[in-house]
Amino acid sequence: MNVEQIRDAYTSVADLYIELFGTSQQVHADDLAFIGRHLSIRPGKVLDLGCGPGQITGYLRSLGVDAAGIDLVPEFIAHAKAAHPDGTYHLGSMRHLDVEDGAIAGILAWYSLIHFQPQDLDGVLAEFRRVIAPGGRLVVGFFDGDELAGFEHKVVTAYRWPPDELSERLARAGFTEVERQHRPSDGTHRSHAAIAAVHGPAAS
Repeated sequence: MNVEQIRDAYTSVADLYIELFGTSQQVHADDLAFIGRHLSIRPGKVLDLGCGPGQITGYLRSLGVDAAGIDLVPEFIAHAKAAHPDGTYHLGSMRHLDVEDGAIAGILAWYSLIHFQPQDLDGVLAEFRRVIAPGGRLVVGFFDGDELAGFEHKVVTAYRWPPDELSERLARAGFTEVERQHRPSDGTHRSHAAIAAVHGPAAS
C-alpha cells in the first residue's frame, strides 16, 4: 500500500470521516488523557502525523502544546485550518519529514501507522527517530490483535499488531516503551491499544 493509495482512499470518504471523527469530543476520554499525559510534559514542538481533521492537534494546543498537524489529504488539512485557525497544518508524508534532525519534542501517530505494510514500518520509525530529540516522546495508537494480520478496514487495508511485537519494532528503532493502554472490543469498536515510548532509554 503506497501513500498515494492511502491518500486517495481517505479523500474519497473525507466528508464522512470528518463527520464521524472531526472533533475531540468524538475521541475516547481515556485516549485523550493518554495522549496528553505523554505529549504535554516537555517544551518544544509536537507533530501530529496523519492528523486528519485536526481534532487531536487542536486538543493538544488547548493544553498549551506547540502542536502542528501533517496529513496527506487536502480536504483534511483544509478542514483543520478552518476549524482550528490558530493552529498550523500542512500537507505532507511522515515518510519524509521536512524537519531538522532532533528538532521535535514529540510525535503523535494516532492510527496513522495502521495502513503501512509491516515491512515498511521500520523505515517510518527511523524517520521518527531522526527528528525526535533524545528524551522526546512517541505516542502510537493502533488496532491490536493476537497476531500481526491485515484486514479490510472501512477505508483501505489496515493491520492489527500484537502490542509486544509493535513494542519490539519501536525498540529496534531506538525507542523505549514507558506506558501501554488497552481497550477490548465492545462489539462496536475494534480492540484498541496505544504505546507511549521515549527516544532513547527511559529515565530511571
